[in-house]
Formats: sequence, C-alpha cells, structure tokens
Amino acid sequence: MWMDTKPEVKGANRRQTNTIQHVLNGLLLFTGDMRHLDKYMQDKLFVLQLAVGALRGVTMVILANNPLSGALILIALYWTSPWMSLLGALGVLASMLTALIIGQDSAEVTAGVHGYNGMLVALLMGALSSAGDWYWWLLVPACLGSATCVFLYSSLSSVLDRWDLPVSVFPFNTVIILYLLCTGPNNPYFPHYPSLPPGTLDPNDTDLVPAEVMRGVVLGVGQIYACEELGPSFLILGAVLLYSPLLLLHALLGSAIGILAGSTAVEVTRSQYEAGLF
Repeated sequence: MWMDTKPEVKGANRRQTNTIQHVLNGLLLFTGDMRHLDKYMQDKLFVLQLAVGALRGVTMVILANNPLSGALILIALYWTSPWMSLLGALGVLASMLTALIIGQDSAEVTAGVHGYNGMLVALLMGALSSAGDWYWWLLVPACLGSATCVFLYSSLSSVLDRWDLPVSVFPFNTVIILYLLCTGPNNPYFPHYPSLPPGTLDPNDTDLVPAEVMRGVVLGVGQIYACEELGPSFLILGAVLLYSPLLLLHALLGSAIGILAGSTAVEVTRSQYEAGLF
C-alpha cells in the first residue's frame, strides 16, 4: 500500500510545483517593461495604444516604463487629489498628442518619451497654484506648457545627441521657470505661492526622530509626483517595485541621502544663527 501511495504523492507535489511556477510566471508578465503588451496592442485601436503609451509616460517620470505602474501612480494621485490626477493625465495626453501631430517618432510616443515632461509641468503648476483645486483656468497653461515641452525636447535632442547626452527634464525645467517668471503671486489669472528667500524662516529646535525620518524617506519619493501623503507614497513605491526592485532601492537611497543632506544643512544654519551670523 505504501508503494502505491508514493507515486501519487510525487504526482501531487509535481502538480503543486507546476501550479506555483505557472502563477509566478504569470506575475512576472506584469513586471519590467511589459514589452509583450506592445506586441499585443499593435493591431488594436489607436485610443488603446495611446492609453498604454500615456501610462508609460506617467512612469517615465521615475525612469520606469511599465503601464501597470503608471496606473498605480495615477490611482495614488487620485487618492491624494483628484484635481492633481486630472492635471497629470491632461499633461501627459497634451504632450503625446502634440508629438504625434508634429510627426515625432511613433515608437518614442508609445514608449512614453514625450509624456513625462508634460506631466511634470502640469503637476507642478497645480502644486504651486494658490488659486486652489478645480481652478479651471489653470488647464490652459498646463496644456500649453505640456505641448511646449515637446518642441523643446525635439530641439534639444538634436543638439545633445551629438554628445550622447539625454534631454531628460530640461524641457520641464525651462517651461516651469518661464511660467513662474511670467506670472506671480498677484497675477489675476494664474497666481502662485510666493517664494521665500534663504534665511527667511528661523531654524527651529526640533530634534530628528527616527520614525519621522523614515516617513520622510517615503514621502520624498512620493513628492516626485507632488504627493505629500504617506498612503499614496507607499502606492508609488509599489509601482516602482513592480518595475524594478533595484530602481526602488535607488529611489529610497536617494531620498534618504537628500534628507541627510537637508538635516546637515539645517544644523549648519542653526549653528550660524546661534552665532549671530544671520
């Protein structure tokens, strides 16, 4: 009887192992850049291809390229603020449609290359605006600024490619600086929060709490998308993990180093303040 049962146990274990392997292989299909999805979408409707490309553009902000990660990030933005989620989505779509209209490489468009600068512009305009949420006039500069990023990207890439340098977020930085220079805190249509010069705020005596530092590391990653809440920031971390665990490690490490540098600068400023240098 024992001889009859042993093959059955081995067969059951083999089937269980195969099931686990199939499940793991299925989960792996949703990680990385999901290039198999592009092959599947080749003969699908243009609207669906544009949606996948837009989701890739959302993740290109953090140097990822996974449409499912992009969906998670949009959910995190909606969790934080539906208004910011709308601005980010419009920024991506405006820049991608502009790239298609002016004849940019369709492969770059569907890969999200022309989407992330537009999203950053729209998100930061919303974060800096002092007019509050659902200020519909803000959609005008958000869409125009996102579209302008495509022209800047195209012109800069033709120059920087000669030295094998990436364009990266140069278009975003250029557009947002010009926007802030052309508007101001008292602008009747597009007011934004005033900037404070260095040394305006007095340094406080708050000591660093390890739990708060860890919280700041997580929020530091979320603030890439102008997200200032802990729950959505964890969701953004999950989106990064889905694309690459190594990228997640680098994101957390960069945020931690930034906090360390910031705390060091605060201590130096506090010492100078106490010494009467300010």
